[in-house]
Amino acid sequence: MTRRLRSRAWLDNPDNPDLTALSLERYLNYGLTLDELRSGKPIIGIAQTGSDLAPCNRHHITLAQRVREGIREAGGIAIEFPVHPIHENGKRPTAALDRNLAYMGLVELLYGYPIDGVVLTIGCDKTTPACLMAASTVDIPAIALSVGPMLNGWHKGQRVGSGSIVWQARQMMAAGEIDYEGFIELAATSAPSVGYCNTMGTATTMNSLTEALGMSLPGSAAIPAPYRERPQMAYATGKRIVDMVHEDLKPSDILTRDSFLNAIAVSSAIGGSTNAVVHLMALARHAQVELDLTDWQSHGHDIPLLVNLQPAGTYLGEDFHQAGGVPAVIAQLMGQGLIAEDARTVNGRTIGENCRNAEIILPDVIRTFDAPLAHKAGFLVLTSNLFDSAIMKTSVISADFRQRYLSDPQSPNAFEGVAVVFDGPEDYHKRIDDPAEPITAQSILVMRGSGTIGHPGSAEVVNMRPPARLIKDGIKALPCLGDGRQSGTSGSASILHISPEAAAGGNIALLKTGDRLRVDLEAARVDWLVSDDEIATRRQALEAAGGYAYPPSQTPWQEVQRGLTGQLDTGAVLEPAVKYYRIIDRFGTPRDNH
Repeated sequence: MTRRLRSRAWLDNPDNPDLTALSLERYLNYGLTLDELRSGKPIIGIAQTGSDLAPCNRHHITLAQRVREGIREAGGIAIEFPVHPIHENGKRPTAALDRNLAYMGLVELLYGYPIDGVVLTIGCDKTTPACLMAASTVDIPAIALSVGPMLNGWHKGQRVGSGSIVWQARQMMAAGEIDYEGFIELAATSAPSVGYCNTMGTATTMNSLTEALGMSLPGSAAIPAPYRERPQMAYATGKRIVDMVHEDLKPSDILTRDSFLNAIAVSSAIGGSTNAVVHLMALARHAQVELDLTDWQSHGHDIPLLVNLQPAGTYLGEDFHQAGGVPAVIAQLMGQGLIAEDARTVNGRTIGENCRNAEIILPDVIRTFDAPLAHKAGFLVLTSNLFDSAIMKTSVISADFRQRYLSDPQSPNAFEGVAVVFDGPEDYHKRIDDPAEPITAQSILVMRGSGTIGHPGSAEVVNMRPPARLIKDGIKALPCLGDGRQSGTSGSASILHISPEAAAGGNIALLKTGDRLRVDLEAARVDWLVSDDEIATRRQALEAAGGYAYPPSQTPWQEVQRGLTGQLDTGAVLEPAVKYYRIIDRFGTPRDNH
């Protein structure tokens, strides 16, 4: 017997003719017919994240036409609708505020309207987790379509990576090598086409991990946005979602602990962004999958870096696609028994079946497991008397940084330094080049007030450059530590996502400029070299002052987010939302609206 689709409750319900008529009639006003709407064909939503305000995903406006054609070809009816836009570079005070906002809105759309399945148009950093989180919460058949990275950027014959060049250019400007106009022009060369960042930033990371999770078609993540394969993949995605609806293949069938552990392994191998930790922790919580922050170290740290992309490597997005993309990486990990091959994917096959025969085409872009760019390239999860947890991306530790800070034969992979504390990015920009500031090669730059509450939303501000005078002396990077995040395009080997943050009462709120810190990567630990009595005294003083001071909320959503969102170590989700999962199965059809 053919399964009755949920859209029938809106569009073909003889037991409630007045409500059915109300549901039907307005969908006719732009050209759909009663025959179509009452045909019993699946109604497929296209969750559109592209707009002029979200330029990284704007190409989805074009790709959606091919998605529609695929849906129609497979016997479905497409209904396209907007998702709250998120643009990483344009949104202040941070696009992280909007991930949970877009998630909430999309949950309401997927549950409250006559939709049987959905194509999630993903791309720019936080559009990907927002869409996956919502589809998982509702547990509706869903498939993700990446918009794809930009073409490679070039400047004077050299590859120029989006995002990464900004962090390089700010050092060049500080050193007097370029002026303001030169900075802007150099950054502009990194964006030659439609698409998201062409580096291994958060966008490429999250789109790659979506494929590793099994939520997009194999081979789809790395295709550059302007390539002809991208609209071809859009067509195939549109066709496939119709079959998924008939098969009742849902996120809960795909998003298992095995699939998340697969994604952690792939994240390490590709040199993925630290932001992936926050987003996958959030997705796991909404999917009701057990995932702990320590899983990132226990299942990911020992995996080598195989993908040679900026910021950890040399190449860019086009090269990754030409080299074999995500399937080639997974095949290398499968050869070492590091992938759960039976994990299901959206095409109805297992990840092992999808990737077993994938080959590396360009061996300098994707390395074999026995010839990596770096060994043990995953994230460290650190503990401290300064915080409960923090993470560090080890694949971007440069040779210069390692020589300067991690090469003491008496204490390998460990160093001590003196904290210089900044309260938010404005304080940092005001003081970093002040010659009166006691910043030396032995300093550790500390950013606080940048977490989910303090900023709010958590800002990408932990990757701080040294003062211009040190850069001119050849010191291109200082150790950085903070309770916020940093761009995945940054090559800074920062200790970040400190939880609890200063604004939540974490000990980082008690830290003072001049305090000594010891960082030991072997022990995965940071020690704040201050006595317990001194810490207690400072705690008393902070509480007497009313706690750590941070700027007031400027919008209603900022206040809501601050009041309901958890810390970065648990995914920075809206905590009351976690109890809502598999909504369609648990709650059925929404109540009548008339």
